[in-house]
Amino acid sequence: MRARAQRAVNLKRSMAYNPPFVNFGSLMKNLTPAELSALRARAHSLRPVVAIGNSGLTAAVLAEIDRSLKAHELIKVRVQGVDRAAREALSARICLELGAAPVQHIGSILVIFRENPQAEIEQPAVKKPARPRRPRRTQM
Repeated sequence: MRARAQRAVNLKRSMAYNPPFVNFGSLMKNLTPAELSALRARAHSLRPVVAIGNSGLTAAVLAEIDRSLKAHELIKVRVQGVDRAAREALSARICLELGAAPVQHIGSILVIFRENPQAEIEQPAVKKPARPRRPRRTQM
């Protein structure tokens, strides 16, 4: 237990912790409650594509998150070995540096969204018109 606590302290020191008076909401993309709800529903079936380990948020990890966001728009990131406050700071730093928006934080999983303007817009499937019904034959 002591080693785990020490790793958490080291990770807090290693990452550039932003002071609590910085308003992250003004620097990150704001999502409406309806958008957040829809994104949470989309993220439910996803698996984490990036893991942040004991080394913390390195330039390589940020580059991998950036590549994943370009490819998928909505990703899950697993953070290991840090407490809740450090995970929230990591989420804020990721979103601040990559121009993304935090969607959800449950346990050690962060859900992050960044809209990709170059992505093909999915058009809803057009339903075929229903076949006209034949009148029932009645027996006389």
